Amino acid sequence: MTAGPTTGIIIVDHGSRRAQSNEALVAAARRFAEVSEFTIVELAHMELVQPDVAAAFDRCVQQGAERIVVFPYFLSPGRHWKHDIPDLVAAAAKSHPEATWIVTAPFGIHDAMMQVIRERIDEALGSSAAS
Repeated sequence: MTAGPTTGIIIVDHGSRRAQSNEALVAAARRFAEVSEFTIVELAHMELVQPDVAAAFDRCVQQGAERIVVFPYFLSPGRHWKHDIPDLVAAAAKSHPEATWIVTAPFGIHDAMMQVIRERIDEALGSSAAS
């Protein structure tokens, strides 16, 4: 499916009491917005900090999104992906019956992740060799 002007993206993580963890999602969402064709990209946290899913959904709709695609910023499929995030999105969508939405799969076992694993191992081996 190609991106259109009415598609909004929400990248959602769990949320953390650690500011550094929350800032990582800000950086990821910002970077995705820079490299993707999507003009509406928001971030959300499931809990603990703002913005939450409802706020991100509202912002997408306010920017003109009629279709919201929610990406769980999680490594593995689990309860958050299967139940919690869809429930949060469904609740947010009640205020915007004109908008459709879908939740994607999380990162999971994707070929690109295998490359990331290898790069992280190489980085660690390189830094330990320099010590």
